[in-house]
Amino acid sequence: MKNFAIKVVWFTTAFVFVFAGLCLTDIVVPILLSLLIFGELLILFMVYTVLTDKYTTTKTFKDWYGDHPMNTLDD
Repeated sequence: MKNFAIKVVWFTTAFVFVFAGLCLTDIVVPILLSLLIFGELLILFMVYTVLTDKYTTTKTFKDWYGDHPMNTLDD
């Protein structure tokens, strides 16, 4: 993983899955509410991180897909 943004996305995704699993258990409601608020802040941080990431690439739309060249689309 090259950049910080993809790590934040993976962590947020894992947190959401864990939170959904915890909702099915008998955990005290104030803990669930605090995790909910933390999750919402984490999602906002994830969106901000992805939108402000300085990732650049040299590929353009003319490069098409890396695993499927354009000249084999008719096959």
